[in-house]
Amino acid sequence: MHAAFLLLLGGSVLRFVLHDPAGPGEGWIVALFAVFGLTHLLGRRWAPPPPRSRRPSPRHTAWLGSVLALWTVLLALAPSATWCAMPLLFTGLHKLPARAAVPLAAVLTVLVVLTELRVSTGAFNPNLVAAPVAVAAIATAVLVHSQRQAARQAVLIEDLVRTRRELAATERRAGILAERQRLAAEIHDTLAQSLSSQRMLLQAAERLWRTSPETAQGHVREAAEISSRGLAEARRFVRDLAPPELSGHTLASALRTLAGREHGAGLHVAFRLDGTPVPLPSRTEGTLLRVAQGALANVREHAAATRVVLTLTCLDDRVAVDIADNGRGLRARAPRAGATRGHGLRAMRQRVRQSGGTLTVESAPGEGTVVSASVPLAPRAEPRPERITP
Repeated sequence: MHAAFLLLLGGSVLRFVLHDPAGPGEGWIVALFAVFGLTHLLGRRWAPPPPRSRRPSPRHTAWLGSVLALWTVLLALAPSATWCAMPLLFTGLHKLPARAAVPLAAVLTVLVVLTELRVSTGAFNPNLVAAPVAVAAIATAVLVHSQRQAARQAVLIEDLVRTRRELAATERRAGILAERQRLAAEIHDTLAQSLSSQRMLLQAAERLWRTSPETAQGHVREAAEISSRGLAEARRFVRDLAPPELSGHTLASALRTLAGREHGAGLHVAFRLDGTPVPLPSRTEGTLLRVAQGALANVREHAAATRVVLTLTCLDDRVAVDIADNGRGLRARAPRAGATRGHGLRAMRQRVRQSGGTLTVESAPGEGTVVSASVPLAPRAEPRPERITP
């Protein structure tokens, strides 16, 4: 638009010099053309237009009034200045509100028509009236339409930005909640189970301290060992939240070590491996190991079992861990109001579900319990959130 303004301004000056009658003030009029052009161009930097949906500043209004005043004087002195009307509509009026730009465009159009009629010769030419009005009407319509489109786009962009901000906040809250649930499951499967085992051993040692000191001291030593493992687990948990049993070991060796550690004190724990182990994602290994730890802790604390078989099954499409005991079994009943126990199975089921697998529990009163966790080797990909770009 600036290039078009300069081109039409140069054409107006050239036409004035070549075709308009020369007079004593011709040099002053050419100088006035130069002042008009400089005011129009330099004023854009001195009085920048306001952002969209903002009212023009007093400085911008003063600049626009100066440009229009110079153009009106030129129009009275040199009719060739009518050629600069179109750039003025777009470069000067497009930042004004429609209620101010439309009347001002009408005034400019009337001035152009009056100037054309003043300098016309011969019979009346209706095009001198119709052409400026039609061109000004089209230019004004385009101007108003572009302003409305810009306002709609600004509203849409604001809505999109707000929606993206709300979506990011929702995803952040969901991530925080998921992380809290994961940490709760980690604490339950590590620290809570370790503390529960220590409590049981120390209670047994207290009961046997007078009647069987050696057995009581054995319970205390075992509780101390569990405390040492719990401390190491807690430190590792704080450092990187990874099971220490899997540090430099496979899942099969970690489960075998777990079975050997839980074996003893009236409970025989055997480990079995079916199939050929394959490398697994660390999340899958951690999930299956935590399930085995939680299930064995439940067996020791609640099942009153004498034998447990821990089985790792490696198939072509999935890997599973089964914990079968010969204890008293589970009795289906609704949880008591205010009960604080029972978090283990729920946490195990949620942990396995997050890895794309399933957890099943088969039990009957007096017939033992089988807890089975199965995770596919190629877990289902979670849908990625759609990106919104304004």
